[in-house]
Amino acid sequence: MEKLTVLTSVAVPLPIDNCDTDQIMPKQFLRGIDKKGLAKGTFFNLRCHPDGSPKMECVFNRPGFAAASILVAGPNFGCGSSREHAVWGLMQMGIRVVIATGFGEIFYSNCFNNGLLAAKVTSETADELFAYLQGDEARELTIDLVNRTIVGGDRTWRFEVGERHRVMLLEGLDMVGATLKDMDLIKAFKQRHEAQYPWMAGLAAKAKRALSN
Repeated sequence: MEKLTVLTSVAVPLPIDNCDTDQIMPKQFLRGIDKKGLAKGTFFNLRCHPDGSPKMECVFNRPGFAAASILVAGPNFGCGSSREHAVWGLMQMGIRVVIATGFGEIFYSNCFNNGLLAAKVTSETADELFAYLQGDEARELTIDLVNRTIVGGDRTWRFEVGERHRVMLLEGLDMVGATLKDMDLIKAFKQRHEAQYPWMAGLAAKAKRALSN
């Protein structure tokens, strides 16, 4: 996956509480057998009329917001179903960072498994970010994953992200890559565990042999 360290971009404010995955990626865009073309469906009902023409009052369609890579969202963003298409669509749309006070649990995991930073902030920080971004003029934020900071104008805010997820993004690792990175630790644990509980060593292989006989 693409590494993320520092990102400066226009930020889109979306102060919608409990924006679920069906709003992010409506069900009619889940018919494909691959990940292609999902940018069109992302926030479709918010961005577009039923015929596909843009709703010009939507913040995504305002001048200056088309190239935004940062989304500042309301609380409990990504709740609802487990569809990973919501994360794929956001990334295809160009979003690399979502900032909110909280996220749906499965959506949160899907974000880091695909290289999208889900940055948790306090309610106070969220209010200040929305205040900073209010108005028709597009404004930039700088996300510093190394220091866990958000900078806008002369203000600096902090965000939370678990160390494992932070390393995954900094090094461009998915869950498999992150696990393989710890292979030496895994092998060392296996050796200690089998030395302490020798009767448990090789149980899986023994069970497999027994089932095959």
